Amino acid sequence: MSDSQPLRRFSAEELAQRNQTLGVDDNHWYSDAELDDLEETDPLTATRIARRQSQLTKLRGNTPTGEAPPMTTEGLTTVLEEARAVLLRDGGDLELVDFSGTEVRVRLKGACTGCPNSVLDLKNVVETIVRRAYPQVTAVKNTY
Repeated sequence: MSDSQPLRRFSAEELAQRNQTLGVDDNHWYSDAELDDLEETDPLTATRIARRQSQLTKLRGNTPTGEAPPMTTEGLTTVLEEARAVLLRDGGDLELVDFSGTEVRVRLKGACTGCPNSVLDLKNVVETIVRRAYPQVTAVKNTY
């Protein structure tokens, strides 16, 4: 066992003060080179910023190029085939009804009609698969 000290947790105020002292700007997107430079002087802050930027990228659904692919009927139909294959295993089905802006409307059919789990399937299966291909989608709704 080493006699190292336990990690110290910083309060929000202490982190804000530390960021101000180091010139860390929460509205600035740090490049890899900037993070490498910061890591030499303050590895804890560099790690925290890198982690936050990674989480924001996932939440925003940014593609590597930073631009989401345009949604098309053919593209959505192809993506929905993957979700449809999952639903077909339990006797359900799915069809694309329409899309406008960042909202996609589908119709759940088969065993999914009236099933209490259909809301969860729509959110956890269909929306997840659609958002993986089209991160700009904010909602997938069932149309009866």
